[in-house]
Amino acid sequence: MPLTPANQAQLVRSSQKDQFYQSALRNSANEAFQTAAGSRRWLQWRREVELLTDLTYFTLTTFCGFQTLGEEYVGVVLVDSSQTRVPSLVRRLVFVLGHSLVPYLVERGLQSVERELEPESRGHSQRNEPWSRVWVSGWMRSLTPDQRGMCALLVRAVRHTLQRLHQLHTALFYMRGAFYHLSRRAAALSYLRLRPSDGDTSVRTSYGLLGALSLLQLLITALLQHNILRQRERPYREQRERPEGERHQRSSMTSLSDAPCGPRERCTLCLDQRSHSTATPCGHLFCWDCITVWSNNKAECPLCREKFSPHRLVYLRNYS
Repeated sequence: MPLTPANQAQLVRSSQKDQFYQSALRNSANEAFQTAAGSRRWLQWRREVELLTDLTYFTLTTFCGFQTLGEEYVGVVLVDSSQTRVPSLVRRLVFVLGHSLVPYLVERGLQSVERELEPESRGHSQRNEPWSRVWVSGWMRSLTPDQRGMCALLVRAVRHTLQRLHQLHTALFYMRGAFYHLSRRAAALSYLRLRPSDGDTSVRTSYGLLGALSLLQLLITALLQHNILRQRERPYREQRERPEGERHQRSSMTSLSDAPCGPRERCTLCLDQRSHSTATPCGHLFCWDCITVWSNNKAECPLCREKFSPHRLVYLRNYS
């Protein structure tokens, strides 16, 4: 009997089973390392311990040509793009490294850059710091303040792009039924099922509908984020479009009023004089940049903790 491609439900169930056994391996490895090296060393190296357990799990199974426990539980076998041959050693190596090592390196690099960009991190001792942050710190010392600001925007953009790419990939998997993970798509690895399954057509139809809804949600989210980005750039756009004489008048008035601002004129987030004053629904005032960045991470007022949506912020024009 010829083998047929595995459907979406089987691949999802196989991945969940693998994640269960990986979690059990991680817990055992973390407990052993914490007992042997102590809690301080474990907190410093726990990510590397988890990486090592994941590499060990997939090396002893996929890389060596065996089924993983999840694949064996569901009854599927890994094949290459021809769907007639077992994947080559190179394809299996690409999958193992892309599934475990690449996400670790990307996350470590982004976290190190973000922590180095924090103001309180400057001048901090690098003793007992992760190797990635020590390397990034040496590279970022040569950056100017403007370059550090661009770097912060780039890190934020990379995180959003990776998140949207993962969501898009998952939606395509629901619709087409192949490559549940990006690493398997990169290595062109697919699955054939070893046991017959009833109701395959209904399963694929249901997941196809779920994929279409996921694409619609992704499109709406992208449009909303684009709108938020345009609102964030509006104060700067209005300032650029203002006539040159008015801008010169405002700059001269600002230079004449360099006296220290009172507490009512300060932004409680940056502790500096408010620029482009913006009001929350509860009535508190902040800088436009400060409160938009804050509300995108935590949708509540920094002072009174009242919950609100970012689109309810009110930019105050002609407010001194």
